[in-house]
Amino acid sequence: MILKELLRNDFNVKGDTDRDISYISYNSKDIKASTLFIAISGHKVDGHLFIEEAIKNGAKAVVYELDRFTPADDADTTWIGVNNSRDALAWMSSRFFKNPSERLKMIGITGTNGKTTTSYLIRGILKKYGKKTGVIGTIKYLIDDEERASIHTTPEALQFQELLSEMVNKGIEYVISEVSSHALALKRVDYTRFDIAVFTNLSRDHLDFHKDMDDYFITKKRLFTELLKSDGIAIINIDDVYGVKLAEQLKSRKILYSIENSDADIYAKNYRLKFKETEIDIVIEKKHELSIKTSLLGIPNIYNVLSATATAIALNIPLDIVQSAFSEIETPAGRFEKVDEGQDFLVFVDYAHTPDALERLLTSIKRFKEQVSKDGRIITVFGCGGNRDRGKRPVMGRIATELSDIAIITSDNPRWEEPIEIIREIESGISKDNYMIVPDRSMSLSIGTKMCRTGDILVVAGKGHEDYQEIQGKRYPFSDREVLKETLKSLRR
Repeated sequence: MILKELLRNDFNVKGDTDRDISYISYNSKDIKASTLFIAISGHKVDGHLFIEEAIKNGAKAVVYELDRFTPADDADTTWIGVNNSRDALAWMSSRFFKNPSERLKMIGITGTNGKTTTSYLIRGILKKYGKKTGVIGTIKYLIDDEERASIHTTPEALQFQELLSEMVNKGIEYVISEVSSHALALKRVDYTRFDIAVFTNLSRDHLDFHKDMDDYFITKKRLFTELLKSDGIAIINIDDVYGVKLAEQLKSRKILYSIENSDADIYAKNYRLKFKETEIDIVIEKKHELSIKTSLLGIPNIYNVLSATATAIALNIPLDIVQSAFSEIETPAGRFEKVDEGQDFLVFVDYAHTPDALERLLTSIKRFKEQVSKDGRIITVFGCGGNRDRGKRPVMGRIATELSDIAIITSDNPRWEEPIEIIREIESGISKDNYMIVPDRSMSLSIGTKMCRTGDILVVAGKGHEDYQEIQGKRYPFSDREVLKETLKSLRR
């Protein structure tokens, strides 16, 4: 592509704009022939410090921020001064890959909890409808049934647009993308046009990144106010206070869903939690009723079913397809996932790592227990990640001990912090004496499993699908599900 095709009128350009650009990079070590290097100001590393290295490695054009760098008088390099290099990265990436989102039906899902499960439910409905789908999210990226490792929930703008371009080339029709608050704040999905935007909920998380909940909400709102097409549709959970706020502020077409409000467009009139399935009676726009049976368990999954149903309605998918799809869709890895090795008690693994998610999970478990195992106990194993929002730690300690019969506090991903210090901060929010501290996560799972009696429910929260534990900057292989499976098998030997 010719460089001038990637430029905008507000860019400050010095040098040859007729250069052929065959590659874009924001990593000075990842330079190929005819590369455009974009210097990004990161939280830890400033890309402007590597401009000289990028040029030595062969970069022929450089994007820099006007207030951070003064270019040398170098006729061999084209200099492009911008106000925001992340914005430039998103713009240029979309242009470089020929605006792939315009050739796809784009569905963006944002919210603190429920993004992953909702994306898989929507994918299941679309596949049942005979459509080729792509998924971009936390667990993995999918191009139809081809799997790719997921580095971020939402990849950097360059990789995001490249992935969309590949999906176009492989005949994908619909893309379901989780859109994290980091992605919105860092412009990873800017210049992508979404046909449908889904808001699941908003609760305390990432306050190490966002200055407060208002900032968190405003960031999430960008998906609906700046990136949703003018004729796009917003799908919103109005049982969430921020969902109500968002719905009130939007002028776009909306489909509102709820368990509590019968005036919602999609309303769960009744639901029945069972040992192996959940039954939900859904009222649609006060005209139609849809009875759903799904293997997904718990109240959080009822909300996920409602958001996916609302999306299907927005896409004009027949209700019989929706109903049939839900009966076949399996639980995504680490999302209220049941681990069963023939034991006489229940074991669940869930990604709940925020106060709201943990409270929803354990409240759902309590209601579930009342219907399937009244005499059983709830035993919860959980921890909190290091180098993240410290304020949620005591809150999660309180929630876990108040909603469980026994809580086992352990290590999550301590990252660069000392696990015992994280645990002490969790402990500071606890007023009950129904907990124990077991810093070693593998040992905590073993103790929790061996503690279970007939009819008990063991809940392991925090890491979900993750297959590693991050300690002092290194990721060690670790899967809650696999450790639990081995422990449960050993009980039968």
